[in-house]
Amino acid sequence: FGQDASANFPGRPVKLIVPYAPGGLPDTMARIVAQRLSESLGQQFVVDNRPSAGGLIACEMVASAVPDGYTLLVADVGQTAINPALYRKLSYNPVSDFAPVSLMGTSPLFLVAHASVPASSFSELMALLKSKSGQINYGSAGIGSVHHLTMEMLKAQALVNVIHVPYKGSGQSVPALVGGQVSLLFTALPAMAAHIKAGSVKVLAVNTLERSPQEPNVPTFTELGIPDMDLIPEIGILAPAGTPGPIVNKLSAEIAKAVRNPDTVQRFRTLGIDPVGNSPEAYAALIRADIGKYAKAVRLSGATAD
Repeated sequence: FGQDASANFPGRPVKLIVPYAPGGLPDTMARIVAQRLSESLGQQFVVDNRPSAGGLIACEMVASAVPDGYTLLVADVGQTAINPALYRKLSYNPVSDFAPVSLMGTSPLFLVAHASVPASSFSELMALLKSKSGQINYGSAGIGSVHHLTMEMLKAQALVNVIHVPYKGSGQSVPALVGGQVSLLFTALPAMAAHIKAGSVKVLAVNTLERSPQEPNVPTFTELGIPDMDLIPEIGILAPAGTPGPIVNKLSAEIAKAVRNPDTVQRFRTLGIDPVGNSPEAYAALIRADIGKYAKAVRLSGATAD
């Protein structure tokens, strides 16, 4: 496989395997990017949803697919970094079974509180949690979700005890916070925007290393003196290991163009996504760093999928 491999690629439709049901963030991003890639490369990029616990089915499908660039995986940190720590025996290896192509974007998580919580700043919240140890609860998108692990990381570092109420996804945990069934939640911003405006919830911190352009007045955990909180949902595209370098590089360049397209940027921002588009090498390095970071968070949380 030399340059010829990429010169005529793609010569037929390309499948993007998404480990989630339609409508979620990875699925919506995949559809936006697929549309752009179809336009720029002149072949259909088709989204194929294969939801399962932890995204295992989708990962196995792509790991065992012919490494020719025609079957790609849309993955988030659940598949690349959390699963290796959650499952004692994993049916795929996130490093050796895949060739990272490009990170599409990241979705910062904001710590939000229900309006009834008597704290208007992060330091007031910490004081409250210490005085009411084990009496205040938080919601998450499920055990082992990035939302769960981020709060467990906060608990371990701030030495506070908050009770975990896991839901079956953000579609349930967000209404639970708005309705006051849970007091705290880590979530992407768009789901909360209307409620923040209405004053029914308040935003106290963000888990990015620098302040988020989505809400520049909200302090980062680093500013607040809490390190290692940057467990940020990242959504990217991986090919099967052994996919020819020229094909991976061609896809990577096209994905970077697609996510930086002004229309895509606009649509991503509406979803609470910061567009990225990076090189295969940069994405591979990020995945390796994430594996160590999430292993620590999973250990602190005591979560397991077995």
